[in-house]
Amino acid sequence: MSIFETLMILSFGAAWPVSIIKSWKAKTTKGKSLFFLFIVEFGYIAGITHKILYSRDIVIVFYLINFFIIMLDILIYFRNRRIENKLQKSL
Repeated sequence: MSIFETLMILSFGAAWPVSIIKSWKAKTTKGKSLFFLFIVEFGYIAGITHKILYSRDIVIVFYLINFFIIMLDILIYFRNRRIENKLQKSL
């Protein structure tokens, strides 16, 4: 297990809840990139795959947590897009 990999994953993971809270409250997709979220999600899938195949250690737990946090952010993106579409139709 690399302490530096662990610190990197924890640092990235600490930023996502702030982003999620902001998106939830804003109820908008402005400032969000779905493409970016999917790229990050792909990166976590690659990290999880590496951990399973080559370097099994406890850090995989942090990869999984981050993966599910990003998935939540993606779901909130679609919720916010639905809200925007309803508002646009009502205008």
